[in-house]
Amino acid sequence: MSPDTGGDSFEPQHEIAIVILTQADRPAQLARAVRSVRDQRRVRTQLVLIENGVSSPPADLERPSELADLLIVLRENVGIPAGRNIGAASTDAGLVMFLDDDAELLDPGMLASVVARFQADPRLGAMAIRLVDESGLTQRRHVPRLGARSAARSGPVTYFVGGACVVRTAAFRQVGGFDARFFYSMEESDLAWRLLDAGWSIWYSADLRAFHPRSTPARHLDYARLTARNRLWMAWRSLPVPFTIAYLTTWTAAAVARGAPARDVLAGYRDGLTALPARRPMRWRTVARMTALGRPPLL
Repeated sequence: MSPDTGGDSFEPQHEIAIVILTQADRPAQLARAVRSVRDQRRVRTQLVLIENGVSSPPADLERPSELADLLIVLRENVGIPAGRNIGAASTDAGLVMFLDDDAELLDPGMLASVVARFQADPRLGAMAIRLVDESGLTQRRHVPRLGARSAARSGPVTYFVGGACVVRTAAFRQVGGFDARFFYSMEESDLAWRLLDAGWSIWYSADLRAFHPRSTPARHLDYARLTARNRLWMAWRSLPVPFTIAYLTTWTAAAVARGAPARDVLAGYRDGLTALPARRPMRWRTVARMTALGRPPLL
């Protein structure tokens, strides 16, 4: 299957929309993220700010309507994937960047380079940006391939990290965007699998860097349960049966070995089994393609 690229063009007013989801709980970091977008050169941008679950912003936050080209206020916390879907649906730019509210673009020419790379490759569906921390290092979990030492090497990959990433709007809409039910965790991997199966490619641009503070998933309440539930949903929907079993077995062992409470992992699986999504297993050609890229859907 080849990706549907018909009618995919860059809208004259905006080449790329930058969607920032925030709960207005870290105004200083948000201001730096916005400034790094405003500092971009030689590119037409649209900054979309989503206030997710915010009844009233803190007094020390600049007026959000002055920070963004488009402000969307969600009184209910709808979760990360649903909030980002709303942001992506609000723009007709040809590309959408999703940027965490505590991240920053480190080069004022970054977005111009991103746009040029998508224009040069009509099959490119998503791009991963290299995330670096306070020490200029990339955490292993932010490298979209096996092996932390490959952080500085650009190339095709099988998934991307959501802290700073770009998707082609046509590809995003073709596969239905993020799964809003995920709420938190694994939504990028789930989207990546569906993009690959639809014939799109994913590229990791190690030379394009964004700052993201060093962090651990454990900072999020209930991370282990939600991650396990979402892995189950992702595997059930997208993997052939033998790979579903192997994938969940591998990741259960890995999660517990890395410190996730086993009871939370099992609770996540129980939750997932009560509301399984419809199965749409990826083609074996996609499995082979992912394996050739060094990450079969087992790891």
